[in-house]
Amino acid sequence: MTAPAATALAPGLTEELRAAVGEAHLLTDPSIVASYETDWTGRFHGRASCVVRPADTAQVAAVMTAAARAKATVCVQGGNTGLVGGSIPVDGAVLLSTARLTVLEPVEVAAGQVTAGAGVTLAALQRHVRAAGYDFGVDFAARDSATLGGMAATNAGGERVLRYGTTRAQILGIEAVLADGSVISRLAGLPKDNTGYDVASLLAGSEGTLGIITRLRLRLAPLLTERAVALVAVDGIAGALTLLQTARNRLPTLEAAELFLADGLALVREKTGLPAPFAAEHPAYLVLECAGRTDPTDDLLAALDACDADVLLDATVATDTRGRHTLWAYRESHTEAINAAGVPVKLDVAVPLTALGELVAALPTTIAEAAPQARLILFGHINEGNLHVNILNATDRAEAVTDAVLHLVAAHRGSISAEHGVGRAKSRWLHLSRSPQEIAMMRAIRQGLDPDALLNPRVLLDAPPPTDRGPAGANSA
Repeated sequence: MTAPAATALAPGLTEELRAAVGEAHLLTDPSIVASYETDWTGRFHGRASCVVRPADTAQVAAVMTAAARAKATVCVQGGNTGLVGGSIPVDGAVLLSTARLTVLEPVEVAAGQVTAGAGVTLAALQRHVRAAGYDFGVDFAARDSATLGGMAATNAGGERVLRYGTTRAQILGIEAVLADGSVISRLAGLPKDNTGYDVASLLAGSEGTLGIITRLRLRLAPLLTERAVALVAVDGIAGALTLLQTARNRLPTLEAAELFLADGLALVREKTGLPAPFAAEHPAYLVLECAGRTDPTDDLLAALDACDADVLLDATVATDTRGRHTLWAYRESHTEAINAAGVPVKLDVAVPLTALGELVAALPTTIAEAAPQARLILFGHINEGNLHVNILNATDRAEAVTDAVLHLVAAHRGSISAEHGVGRAKSRWLHLSRSPQEIAMMRAIRQGLDPDALLNPRVLLDAPPPTDRGPAGANSA
């Protein structure tokens, strides 16, 4: 089924938008607009009436003032690396791209802080702050495309949550444009400021439903140049958890603990050509990374030596840059390999660590009952009980698979979204992770800030699930 045609802009709105961002940055050519209408997985699709590319907060405010006057809905898109349909335009909305919000102010060395635009990519931020002797506490494989505004809006996590926390924990200040075009700006970066509600924390994780983030004041981490990475084979989830406990207790330098399984390794090797990491195959694998000001290799080796031989089946350690990148490739190539194999149904969930083994054991049967031809690939951030559930050969059964998996997660006291957000894809299952009272509170906050529901319609709240298409279909989000 073909997606419906975009709704025409209200009379006069085109001219106001052009005046706000300039002729070159109001995009109306359907062939150009189309490049903004599909997410990077190829699963979610929508329609925009136009694309606007503001250069700064003032231009974002002018766009929202015009849109509010015309009662036009606005969808926000950063790097478009989201996985829940939250950055795809719907119903002919105005698509506001943050790609030009790329200001990077000098690092304030004494404070260990920096102010950055919402359109700055994670990789660009890393290069900028590392040149000043600092680092940023969040990292993940999509660093070259993911933007800071999107990371804040979804409270992205990634590989370093174990040590530094999620994106919200890195935010000391925020600037944002509300639905009526008014601007909220708190960029002083005060670590202590108890003057009422924490606006930055409220907007972080709100998925663009409360305001459009334009600039962020970020906490920086020390630049730790001495690193060691271990790829460890274990006997399964129980062994992985035992090893994790040992590593946490013995390694204050531990920065990342990443999990993947035999099926995922086989797919990665098939699609990337990477060699087998060990002579024998094993049920599960962990990537552990330690970072410090002095070489952490000896401590890492000692922690591995402390593990029982029936838990730790094999291991290899790298300290040089090339070797570390090679070991990380077995984990970070999962997303690339999965997308090369087909369009997946991707679900990002978390459960208490005490329930992780039960969840992993139950997932194959649960998914097979909903989609008999499905192929399951699991990986994730084990310290947080965060699994990325990737299901191939199931796009025609996406709703049934999603329903089955999310109910299984809820039965294990888990969250339907650990770090990717709820978006449009999972909004109908929000009640599995939030109480009626919490949802009512969220609705009241949104109603107070955006009474006409102009920002990111059908994201997070009040959203029927998006229709999605596999390789053969074409539905709108």
